[in-house]
Amino acid sequence: MERAMNMKDEEKLYKRDGILYPTIMSPPENLDALKDLEAREDDVMLVAYPKCGCNWMVGVVRKILTACGHTFPEGPPIIEFHSPEVQKLAGQMPPRRFFATHLHPDFIPASFKTNKTKMLVVFRNPKDTLVSYYHFMNSNPVLPKVESWDKFCSDFLSGEVAWGSYFDHALAWEKHMDDPNVLIMAYEELKENLPEGVKKVADFFSFPLTDEQVDAIAGESTFSAMRTSSENSHGKFGNVFFRKGEVGDWKNHFSEAQSKQMDEEFKKKLSGTRLGAKLKYEQYCQ
Repeated sequence: MERAMNMKDEEKLYKRDGILYPTIMSPPENLDALKDLEAREDDVMLVAYPKCGCNWMVGVVRKILTACGHTFPEGPPIIEFHSPEVQKLAGQMPPRRFFATHLHPDFIPASFKTNKTKMLVVFRNPKDTLVSYYHFMNSNPVLPKVESWDKFCSDFLSGEVAWGSYFDHALAWEKHMDDPNVLIMAYEELKENLPEGVKKVADFFSFPLTDEQVDAIAGESTFSAMRTSSENSHGKFGNVFFRKGEVGDWKNHFSEAQSKQMDEEFKKKLSGTRLGAKLKYEQYCQ
């Protein structure tokens, strides 16, 4: 955070392979070292485009792991945030290790695929994702403040935001819908029925939870409960990572023209796909 205070906004993002990354959180040396990160078959991997519920699901997965007797280091499990030294230490960690990432699937270390690591992938409808991302940019000092809502909306649609295009990520994961080592879930379905979502995640990773444990974890993992507990887990930045967690907040931000533009983009990229259907776009975005 101190580094961020002394940096100009234009220095806080850099481009690599055509994709923007945060200079402080994911410097080039972190991404370079990832090629040597050796995944294990029993690793637990969470993948989410930014502001699709990653921090929420980190909390849920950690509660599942804890209920099954596993321990893990404090701090964010996002692999591109880890320095080369921390990545080396990960190689010495006992099973089961917990990782997360915002990376496009093409840039996730190859060992996760070759070693058949199971990956939970969470997506959120693009309109609410954009709104949450906009507020996150303006409240997180390690990222540049955005010029305006209109400018950020345009940048999001063109993929000129950190970690790249939402739709590029979605289209890449659409190809993995039949992969038995990939479970793709919608943020909205988790909001609709969290106990069912907790059970689905636990079953996918072969964690034996009782019905009582599932209900307890779900009760502790509502967005409001997680936001309250974030005062301990995230300190003064709890409100940065857990803002509203609502479905439909986009209606307070989008102009009619912007809404139609996103509708067209969704139709062009994801209409008729199974991932598109999972997001229930017509229900949540129109």
